[in-house]
Amino acid sequence: MNARTLDGQHALVTGAGSGIGEAIAIALARAGARVSLAGRRRDPLLRVAEQCEGRGQVIDRFDVVSEEAVEKGLAAASRTFGPLRILVNNAGEAPSAPFDKTTAEMWAHTIEVDLTGVFNVTRLALPQLKAMPEGARIINVASTAGLKGYRYVAAYCAAKHGVIGLTRALALELARTGVTVNAVCPGFTDTPMIQASADAIVAKTGRSRDEAIAELAKANPQGRLVHPQEVADAVLWLASPAASAVTGQSIVVAGGEVM
Repeated sequence: MNARTLDGQHALVTGAGSGIGEAIAIALARAGARVSLAGRRRDPLLRVAEQCEGRGQVIDRFDVVSEEAVEKGLAAASRTFGPLRILVNNAGEAPSAPFDKTTAEMWAHTIEVDLTGVFNVTRLALPQLKAMPEGARIINVASTAGLKGYRYVAAYCAAKHGVIGLTRALALELARTGVTVNAVCPGFTDTPMIQASADAIVAKTGRSRDEAIAELAKANPQGRLVHPQEVADAVLWLASPAASAVTGQSIVVAGGEVM
């Protein structure tokens, strides 16, 4: 892929302040895109913007569960970088609890952030995307939890299964518009979210941190955590002209965990 494949295109990445979102934003910028870094907190976004080679702008207070915040954020993004061509829905949370200890509040919050947030941002960004004469891209960062089940994260699995369903339905609706809609499904990835999961394992079981990480990596047949850059590379391909005939797909980045 040409290093400047996305030259001049406007991409918006939600949850861009850390982990997978950070890696995606930097990869898009290095491919030539102008990247709107969307998230709730300004300081992490500023840190990522410094790595975007002058092609990143910070859109803070971007709360995906608030239609008003999303509308304001999209308007601010397009004022500086022009109409949006690439939308990466990455923002999400993964609270953990046994099902019988999952509260209604935890369930509702997870669905709201991880699924309704994708709906909110996509619906409000869609007029800009559909207006692009050469087509546009919607890329949802789902999870292997959208394709299989895991213990103790029922709400997260339900939300991510919903993201996969939304991806497939919208891909069909938009198939003749030039807008492609795909999902990337990482397995356990070396991010702050996974580090927090490892901390929880240590606290609950008394295992060492290395043992906790090994337990999380065990699901991957390659015996390791996925690197955020590996997820970003998949997103970069889906955003490129090379993937113009790819839509409605769930690209698994998990070392063979899901086939």
